[in-house]
Amino acid sequence: MMRIVLPLLGTVAAWRDHVRRLAAEGVAPEAVRWTVGEEARDLLTVDLPPVPSRQLKIARDALEEIETALCHSDPERFNRAHALVLRLNDGLAWGDRTNPALRKLMEQAKTVRRDIHKMHAFVRFREVPTEGPRRAFAAWFEPDHHIVERGTPFFAKRFADMDWVIATPAVTARFDGTLHFEETADTARPPPDATEDLWRTYYASIFNPGRVMVKAMQSEMPKKYWKNLPEADLIPDLIRGADARVREMQAREAEEAPERRRAVARSMAMPERPEPEAGTLDALRAQAAACTRCPLYAPATQTVFGEGPRDAKIMVVGEQPGDQEDLAGRPFVGPAGKLFDEEAEAAGLDRRQVYVTNAVKHFKFTPRGKRRIHQSPVAGEIRACQTWLQHEMGLIRPQLIVSMGATALQSLTGKGAGILKRRGGIEEAGDGTPILVTVHPSYLLRLPDPELARVERAKFREDLARAATYL
Repeated sequence: MMRIVLPLLGTVAAWRDHVRRLAAEGVAPEAVRWTVGEEARDLLTVDLPPVPSRQLKIARDALEEIETALCHSDPERFNRAHALVLRLNDGLAWGDRTNPALRKLMEQAKTVRRDIHKMHAFVRFREVPTEGPRRAFAAWFEPDHHIVERGTPFFAKRFADMDWVIATPAVTARFDGTLHFEETADTARPPPDATEDLWRTYYASIFNPGRVMVKAMQSEMPKKYWKNLPEADLIPDLIRGADARVREMQAREAEEAPERRRAVARSMAMPERPEPEAGTLDALRAQAAACTRCPLYAPATQTVFGEGPRDAKIMVVGEQPGDQEDLAGRPFVGPAGKLFDEEAEAAGLDRRQVYVTNAVKHFKFTPRGKRRIHQSPVAGEIRACQTWLQHEMGLIRPQLIVSMGATALQSLTGKGAGILKRRGGIEEAGDGTPILVTVHPSYLLRLPDPELARVERAKFREDLARAATYL
């Protein structure tokens, strides 16, 4: 049995060097016993010269995960990682959780990362006297695993303008412009400083009694960390008094608002507007502005109602407002609307004499970064908006409806499928109004083939020309 003693500081790097030499010598993992931090360095019983009989190649992400797992406190971690390095070079797929050893290593790496996260969250610095020009701070932390060398570079980046020490039971990290490590000689905690009372006052003031979830709190901040957190001694009393504080807050909320709040409310109130005349488009538009018949109203900016002359002979029905229509509050003002205007003018259809609207009055979208990506309405959302479209048809009484897109066709006829086969044909709405079927301009904008887009655009113009001459 070969015994290798790894240093307490630089353990992972030393293990990596030894594994390379062991692989070059052809030593099996089960023939090695690893220990850390012992003084008897002469226990390395076999001299391992760098014989280039085998070179190890490990993917960067695999090596990162292995070295993270080596910070675990499991005494078997070095043998396990040694064996896995050889297996990975022999064809074992990285990430194969059906392999028990690899699964165990990945679970331990996850545990180490969680311990590092707790260190970043729960280290509490206390200011200590210094003779230098930079302020100095010290902290005591008790990790579950050997994470000091891996977890403290975070503090070196974040607090590069001050000197600090983070001591743990085994290893101490010091930063004075350069991060270095040493074995812990003094386990005394740094004394409290003047900021801790201020911090406790602030913590108590932001503690929300209405959101007290003790199990969740202890899951994120286990009790073993409390002894080194200055705010921890407040937590039991804050939890005990949470119910009483909630009742007190509810009682205050029920009181009549003070005069100042009423004055602010009056100054911000919207001016009164006269009620639109019943049975007019203005009245219908005002009622639709407050529509909550389907969930689309919540994320949308506003209702986008139809517009055009009251006596229009042609009504054009699109699918739904887009991003620009939602912001402007008007239909057909975005890219699809501009294409419609161009082709309508070329076809002899005057937009100013046409009533334009949409089957669905709110913009349906999914956020993607800063953009809002269009989504097609579902059947329930289309049905919820049919009332407004039917009222518009009843007030305008068009002689012809141009239905653009599957959503509009479904709202008008109850069936939106097969639009490319039905385009150019004349169908009937429920009240008998003739409907000319065509595609939506946005369909033309999405076509990737320039030649196909040219052909389809010409067909769209023909459909609009037929509408212009139909009457």
